[in-house]
Amino acid sequence: MKLQQATRYSILATLHMASRPNEQIPASELAEIYGVSQHHLAKVLRTLSRARIVESTRGAGGGCSFIGDARKITLYDIIRLFEDDWLTPPNSVEEAPTDVSAELLRVLGEVDRITAATLQSVTLQTIINNAERAARRRRQNQTSLGES
Repeated sequence: MKLQQATRYSILATLHMASRPNEQIPASELAEIYGVSQHHLAKVLRTLSRARIVESTRGAGGGCSFIGDARKITLYDIIRLFEDDWLTPPNSVEEAPTDVSAELLRVLGEVDRITAATLQSVTLQTIINNAERAARRRRQNQTSLGES
């Protein structure tokens, strides 16, 4: 799936903050970790702030923090903030000029519905939990290899 750069950064930044609850994370830290300009990241964070997913605090010791519920916010919730045209339904099958194009529109519409349903089923907490499990497995594997 091709997502705009802003969408990808918004997902990464949100997950980063959600994995460190109750912490103020400077935008400069997020920009450095993900290799994005602070200016570009500021636009992303403003959109997330307007959606009440993150909160921004200015000044010394300031930064951004996750204020949403990671168990309820899904990938779809974040993507829809940035991908307006992605969520626009395709042309109506009835408007298709040929039977072949009508079938193609039907299939593409079904792919979009499946994709949306999948993204609506994946919460931020699911991703965070999976990442933590994968990190534990890697550490265990490294420990096992070191003992051999």
